[in-house]
Amino acid sequence: MSSKSSCLVTKLSHYVSLSDADRDRLATLEKAERNFGAGYEVYQGGDENKDLYVVKHGWAFSYTDLPDGRRQIVKIHHPGDIIGFPDVALKHATTTLRTVEEVCLCPFPKSSLDEILRRSPRLSALLLSIALRDQVVLIDVLRAMGRMSAQERVSYMLLDLIARLRITNRDMTDTIRLPMTQSQIADYLGLTNVHISKTFIRMEEDGYIHRDQNRLRILREDAMIELTDFHDRYADMDTSWFPQD
Repeated sequence: MSSKSSCLVTKLSHYVSLSDADRDRLATLEKAERNFGAGYEVYQGGDENKDLYVVKHGWAFSYTDLPDGRRQIVKIHHPGDIIGFPDVALKHATTTLRTVEEVCLCPFPKSSLDEILRRSPRLSALLLSIALRDQVVLIDVLRAMGRMSAQERVSYMLLDLIARLRITNRDMTDTIRLPMTQSQIADYLGLTNVHISKTFIRMEEDGYIHRDQNRLRILREDAMIELTDFHDRYADMDTSWFPQD
């Protein structure tokens, strides 16, 4: 895997300048590739937690099941993400991982982090910061799901998605590819399929978005930011405290 074609390297390079040695260390995490079809269950909650996964291309999501069969999607994964980081301290996975579409994942054992932690304090600090930043994002998500209306939740989700995708797609403007089904979006936002459908229709009628099959254009981004009090947690990071290798 060339670092030039690595979404993970592109994502991390947004925050710090990576040395050639760091790029090589990250490339080792993407040496193995596995392809999965749409709707494939990669692992289940409760499975032994041996590997993490770098997303090379495609979308996936992590979710938990409720006793009555309903599910709550807790994380949407895009290219450049490392899946399984929140569970790295645990022996068993806490969520189930399923693909949205055809996906290429690069599995690597948790022990592979040893080289990064021992040899690159700066890269280690970056990975730690991303994990901690994601906890702040989780607070934002809980706030949205717990107190916002359907339109506010959908707006928040779209703003969060495009903010994340812009890190690895620097030419992205206002249009995203949205391969998730309405059912999956409903399970992420805690709404019904019908509610999601009506909300998308209303947002189109009000000029907030435009949909064309699985492509969605955000037309009134500033208005959606004001509506949800959205804060982009991805664009910048305080690296002033990072150690120098």
